[in-house]
Parts: sequence; C-alpha cells; structure tokens
Amino acid sequence: MKNKLFAQLFHFDSLAITMMVFLSLIGLCICRYAYRYMSGDARYKFFFAQITLLIISVMLMVSANHFVLFICSWCASNALLVRLMRHKISWKAAKASGLLALKYYLFGALALMTAFIIFYSVTGQTTIQGLIDNQSDSVFISFALLFLLIGAMLQSSIWPFHPWLISSLNSPTPVSAVMHAGLVNGGGFLLVRFAPLYLKYSSLLLVIFVVGLITALLGTLWKLMQNDVKRMLACSTMGQMGFMFVQCGLGLFPAAIAHLVWHSMFKAYLFLASGSAAQEKRYDLGYPPELITFICALLCGAVGSIGFAYVTGKSWFAGDTTLVLMVLAFLSASQFALSILKFKSLFSIATAFIITAAFGLLYGMSVQLVAWAIEPMHLMQPQLLNGFHMIGIAVLTLAWLSILFLRNRSEAEVNSSLMPRTYVFALNASQPHPTTVTAIRNQYQYQ
Repeated sequence: MKNKLFAQLFHFDSLAITMMVFLSLIGLCICRYAYRYMSGDARYKFFFAQITLLIISVMLMVSANHFVLFICSWCASNALLVRLMRHKISWKAAKASGLLALKYYLFGALALMTAFIIFYSVTGQTTIQGLIDNQSDSVFISFALLFLLIGAMLQSSIWPFHPWLISSLNSPTPVSAVMHAGLVNGGGFLLVRFAPLYLKYSSLLLVIFVVGLITALLGTLWKLMQNDVKRMLACSTMGQMGFMFVQCGLGLFPAAIAHLVWHSMFKAYLFLASGSAAQEKRYDLGYPPELITFICALLCGAVGSIGFAYVTGKSWFAGDTTLVLMVLAFLSASQFALSILKFKSLFSIATAFIITAAFGLLYGMSVQLVAWAIEPMHLMQPQLLNGFHMIGIAVLTLAWLSILFLRNRSEAEVNSSLMPRTYVFALNASQPHPTTVTAIRNQYQYQ
C-alpha cells in the first residue's frame, strides 16, 4: 500500500535523477558563494532557510508524479523565489520586482491547473505517468497541452511573457543565480516531462519552435544593447530560453536538456562573477571581420559541426529538423572561432580549428550523454522539415551576418536609414518596468 502511494506521488526516472543531481550541484555552489556574500546581513539565517526550502521544493517538482504534488511544489518554489527577490523588504524596487514576477507566476500556475483539470476530466488520470501511458487522442488533450505550454512560457520568460525576468534585477546576487540557473528553466523541464504527449501533435511543436525562435532573436539582440551587466545577463537568459524552446519544438528534447544544463552552469558562474565584470579587460573583435578571417571562421564552423555530427550520429542530409540543430552548431562554432582568429596569425588559425573541433565534440558528447540517459523515454524524435523551419534557418543566419557586418556602419549610413529609430524602439522594449528601477541611490535602504 505504501509503495503504491509512493509510486503515485513520485516517479524517479532517468530525467528526474539527472535533474536532481544537477540541482544539487548548482545549489551547493550557490549556497557556498552565499555563505560569504550574505555575511553580515540582518536576515542571514532566514535567507538560508528560504533558499534551502526553495531547492527542496524544486527537487520535489522534478520528481513529482501526482498532479497535486507537482502543482503544489511548482507554486511553492515560485513563492519562495518571490520572497527571496524581496529580501530587502524596505527596498521599493525589489518589492515591485517581486510583485511583477508573482503576477506572471500566478497566471502560469492557473494555466497549469487548467491543463491538469482537463487531463483528469478526459482521461481520469491523476498522475503524469498514467497520463503519458494513456493513449487518448481527444481534441481536449491538445487544448490542455496548449495551456501547459502557456504555463511553460510564463515560467521561462518566453516572448511575450518576458517582462518579469528583465525587471527582476534587484535581488541579491545568489538569488539572481538561483533564478537564472534554476527556476527559469522550469518551463523547459515542463515541456520535456510531457514530451511524449507533445510529440503526438506536430502543430504544437511548430508553435513551440516559432515562439522559441522569436524569443531567441529578441533576447540576443537586446543583450547587445545593454550597458548594465545584470540586464545584459537577463536578456541573455531570455535568448537562451528561446533556443531551448526551439530544440523542444524540433522534437529534439535531449538536446534541450543538454542546453538547459550547460546554460544553467554557465549562467550561475556569470552571475556569481558579475561583481568583477567591470574590471575585466575587453577585446575589440574588429567587426566587420576581414574576408579571409570570415572564410577561416566558416571553415572552423564546418569542422565544429562535423565533430558534433560525428559524436551524435546526426547528419546534414537527414531531411528532418536535425538540420536546424546542425546549423546552430555551425553558427556557434563559427562565432567562437572569430574570437580566436582576431589575432591573425597561423598559430591562431591552427588553434581555432583545434578548439572548434573540440567544441563540436564536447557539445555533441553532452547531447549524446543526455540522450543515452533518457533513452527509455524515446524523446529524440526529429520532425519532418517544413517551410517554417527553413525560414527559421534563414533568419538565424541573416541575424548572425547582420551582427557581424552591420554593427559598425558609418555615421552617414546610420543617419540615412531607419536604424536610429529601430535601435531606440528595441532599446525601449528591452528595459525593465519603471517601478523596478532604482533611479537614485537613496531609494535603496540598507538594513
């Protein structure tokens, strides 16, 4: 009886175990950093009590099987995060950030509860695994999955539900790290957990791909416009969440999990190191690159994508959505190579080829490792290519080329075009809510 009850409440499959190990590592690193960072804070013990409860609640969420336990742990983790965002209770901007995030989280929780109610009404199932094993193809299931998608978009700040993330920069640095390396990934985890259902509805996967692509492009563009470190990181997170959704929409859910893990570790490091960012030496990459440099970067990108394909067993000519992932690997490796090729020497060229090859192999190994770990779930199911996917490839490529070759246009060219208006419009769209900004120093009250 106890075993049956436990099985209804929890499900420790390879996905849950992978996420729990990953969460333990990230949580330990952030808590170790906060041990000294928060030293001397008037609410030091209360802070650690809350962040410990937050990690526990997320652990419950990723291992939950019953609908009620899942939604309760989902809401508890979000409520604790909002409370941590308002750690400095007398700081008006922090309070406004927490309240704004809470509004989005409440709408997300409502969307999830609506989805679970529909699932139960149609199938009679109260557990996630019972629902996945149920083969119902009712049209109401697709509506429930749509509500589930809305909840995931709200959690992961996918456009147009992004304002709460770029307005949440008033938290202590460890809280920002937990948010960007942990809770914001909840939307991606939600899609992967229900992936067997989404794979039955290609139209929903296409919606996920489109909204993810829009978010990735906007987040990456806005990141380039920021002069504040934390705001830049927030826009970067938004863009990376978009790329994670793109991979889900392609039916490549193991790649999305690998992306989630890499992004979380890197973003946790960036936030915890953000205090020293102002002292770092910045290098001018010399955009636009010279023709020979650009050609070498493309060749390095090809080498990186071949290394990725070799490890994962993918192909440029598979005729499915794997092509989009191959293009992403190619563009990423090419961009990475440009930062090495700026030194313009034979040594840098050789180094670029070796490192981009290692880059492709390492990224491919991470995707393949996740694919092996969750192989019983059969979540690597590339979809047939269609016009939207080809448009996405074209847009991604043109966006990358524009960043390379249009970034340093002459003043005459800029003034004779719509670029100033476009720039101002995009910059305004990327700004946080006015109430979450501390305009003058004395608006922040120390405790």
